[in-house]
Amino acid sequence: MKPVYMDHHATTPCDPRVVEAMVPYFTEHFGNAASRNHAFGWKAEEAVERAREQVAALIGASAKEIVFTSGATEADNLAIKGVVEMYGEQGPGHLVASVVEHSAVLDTVRHLERKGAQVTWLPVDAQGRVDPLAVRDALRDDTRLVCVMAANNEIGTVQPIAEIGAVCRERGVFLLTDAAQAAGRVPFDVEAMHVDLAALSAHKLYGPKGVGALYVRRKRPRVRLSVQMHGGGHERGMRSGTLNVPGIVGFGAACEIARKERDDEARRVAGLRDRLWARLSEALPAIYLNGPPLDVPDARLPNNLNVSFAYVEGESLLMGIPEVAVSSGSACTSASLEPSYVLKAIGVGDDLAHTSIRFGLGRFTTAAEVDFVAGRVIDTVRRLRAMSPLWEMVQEGVDLSQVTWTGH
Repeated sequence: MKPVYMDHHATTPCDPRVVEAMVPYFTEHFGNAASRNHAFGWKAEEAVERAREQVAALIGASAKEIVFTSGATEADNLAIKGVVEMYGEQGPGHLVASVVEHSAVLDTVRHLERKGAQVTWLPVDAQGRVDPLAVRDALRDDTRLVCVMAANNEIGTVQPIAEIGAVCRERGVFLLTDAAQAAGRVPFDVEAMHVDLAALSAHKLYGPKGVGALYVRRKRPRVRLSVQMHGGGHERGMRSGTLNVPGIVGFGAACEIARKERDDEARRVAGLRDRLWARLSEALPAIYLNGPPLDVPDARLPNNLNVSFAYVEGESLLMGIPEVAVSSGSACTSASLEPSYVLKAIGVGDDLAHTSIRFGLGRFTTAAEVDFVAGRVIDTVRRLRAMSPLWEMVQEGVDLSQVTWTGH
């Protein structure tokens, strides 16, 4: 079998229907969408506006509330810095963010913290969930923005965004949610959830890389942003730069497909995920599911499975299954030797966190691939444990927590 891809949180393959929609805009309709004086520009602008409507429809927004960016990272930066600068006449003020946010949010908030902003970091429970009451308790008169992602990219936790949004709306504080993992996979509606800003990325939902969007609420309440990228006043002045027309067309097509097929796809992929967990958990003792339970559909992304394999080093497991593309954590932090900050936040110890693997199933994953991956993981875990003195001690009934270790 050719290499099996199970890292759909990191990126997704372009759906062939998306590629088909994009192709004419590389060669035939290659105009600049800002060229208002001829047919080539008009054709490009028409395609961009159609895509804007498709993106908006996926999240319950209006087309005028969609600002195209290079991806969710840029969208998060524009939202956070844009709000703080626009509403910071008396200084950077106060921000609230969960400790399990994507690095695009964490690093941006930390940057502002170094610049003088005060930050309240929200903890999560053992399933990675933010308590809306903790959000309410964290709000102050000078709170500029609350940042809570819609769904976590490592353990799949779907946050109670509607409840958090209601708290923020009641207090008149803007809510930003990074919806890169959630949009197109689970229900996400900015109006119903009282979201004021939302970051999206095309390559997380079978579109092209290098294009994303920021939803910016226009009314009830209107959100204004300080410009972060100058040079031409594109995107109603909020994000200058020549638009990536083929990418935007692909983004729109991907959103249209996701809007129509999301529920059926979620049921199918969740079934495959549950099949994978059943195979692993039946064959291997001492493995642990990280994040929400699988039997509560609304609590977890349908394609996410994060598992700790006790007494097996995660990187060794990855090296032992080169024909399977999986991850030991977020793609944005995979070069780090530190255990996942998300797993640490939900109370997983360092030893167990280092044994964790994230499986991300997708639109084109098959049952045969699930069975193949399960078989390879089971065989590799058994082989690695057979070489582990710790596993041998456990098999002999030794309680490792009572062992006094000495070093020389």
